Amino acid sequence: MTPADSLQQPRRILRLTRARPALGRCRAIERLVGAGTRIPVAELAATSRRSAPVALARQTAMYLARVVHGLSFRDIALAFGRDPRTVAHACRRIEERREDPAFDAFLARLERATVVAGGQP
Repeated sequence: MTPADSLQQPRRILRLTRARPALGRCRAIERLVGAGTRIPVAELAATSRRSAPVALARQTAMYLARVVHGLSFRDIALAFGRDPRTVAHACRRIEERREDPAFDAFLARLERATVVAGGQP
């Protein structure tokens, strides 16, 4: 470990400690989205690129974490193993897709399920 690494270690621990509640909420959302899309949670949680349907499901989960739980892009990024800019992009993409009535209805059902499962309105 270099001296620079030892200086970064406390920051990393602080970020992980702060993200712990966010991690639990994001895992619950992943399970709901996985059930709603019939995509295994392991696929949603994978850190490598996946097919378009898996990417859309993961973006949906990130969006729900932001909208229902009000989590920051940074906390969501830590929970999903992504960059905060990726989370912001995911939220924009889902907002754009809400113009499709069928997708909007599907997302509204997931939002309600997330709230019932323990989120805030």
